[in-house]
Amino acid sequence: MIHFARRMKHMNRSEIREILKVTENPEIISFAGGLPASEAFPVEELREAVSIVLETAGTKALQYSLAEGLPSLRRKIAERSCALWNANTRMEDVQIVSGSQQALDFLGKIFLDEGDVVLCENPTYLAALSAFRAYGPRFVDVATDDEGMLPDDLEKKLASEKQARFIYVIPDFQNPTGRSWSLERRRALTDLADRFGVPVVEDNPYGELRFEGEFLPSLRALGNPDLTISLGTFSKILAPGLRVAWLIAPPAILEQIILAKQAADLQPSTISQMQIDTYLERFDVNAQVARIRALYKTRRNCMAEAIRETMGNAASFPFPQGGLFLWLRLAEGIDTKALLAESISRKVAYVPGEPFHANGGGSNTMRLNFSYMPEDRIREGITRLAGLVKEH
Repeated sequence: MIHFARRMKHMNRSEIREILKVTENPEIISFAGGLPASEAFPVEELREAVSIVLETAGTKALQYSLAEGLPSLRRKIAERSCALWNANTRMEDVQIVSGSQQALDFLGKIFLDEGDVVLCENPTYLAALSAFRAYGPRFVDVATDDEGMLPDDLEKKLASEKQARFIYVIPDFQNPTGRSWSLERRRALTDLADRFGVPVVEDNPYGELRFEGEFLPSLRALGNPDLTISLGTFSKILAPGLRVAWLIAPPAILEQIILAKQAADLQPSTISQMQIDTYLERFDVNAQVARIRALYKTRRNCMAEAIRETMGNAASFPFPQGGLFLWLRLAEGIDTKALLAESISRKVAYVPGEPFHANGGGSNTMRLNFSYMPEDRIREGITRLAGLVKEH
């Protein structure tokens, strides 16, 4: 008989990945995956960048390299962090990883033993729950409203949960709700984390995709940098297939992350890092981000308008100021997981909201992605979905 590790009992198939298998059918209008718009990828620029890399440094690009990542790319990430988020970041603070999901797994690996506690928003990012769950923690929800975690409840949980190992949050255009934290709530979080000595993991894949309002400083800029870990990625501003992301953290934490990285895959992709590094030198990434913002803002507006027109009072949602997602809440008693098969039979896919709740709940909610589909398909998909909702 084959015996697997006990941790495997904590690991389940990704709800989103299973749904995406169905949505490979081109007839399906998919609001399910957190997919960026394929037409927004800078294909020609990336082709030119990798050609330059292969022509000028081909053998180096195809060779093993540093576990920490390419120094010139790490330096550019640090400079961009300072410029965008007011965070005092040096090259030495940056670790390159193979996608943000790898960073989440490493954080679980270095911080969590079975029975330890992760404090998180409710709902929160499904794939983060999956990454951490492998290490057997308890998830403790902190009460949250449209501005972020409620400080009184966070303080109560920090005081009572002596095994809290870190606080996991997505302050900008949260996945799945699309909500963003106010400056006041960000400061309250960092103050409490500092007082209790509990690290904060700030996951920020969507922060540059702001359509309205002002950029707010990162938690690293507001709080104790020795207790703050910030994650970022090129997946949402360039292309997810590159699998290049980063983690910014203090030296004591980076030492452990590097050990995890070396054990997992030795190093990040040399050629992908050099391709992105050359792209950042030769092309205007800010112009690329501006094009994406304009496109996604139009699609967000289209989806929001279609929901209001077709569903009326049957649905509500917080209006996101950026990101990729809209969080739909239906009447109590409607089970969006139970409706999914029928929705797919009508060739529309979404992600039910319940799996985003670490400890259950949210059965009447769903996450809708507005970035991937063009406007005509968004309108048609929402019309079909409204018909299904009204029947129940």
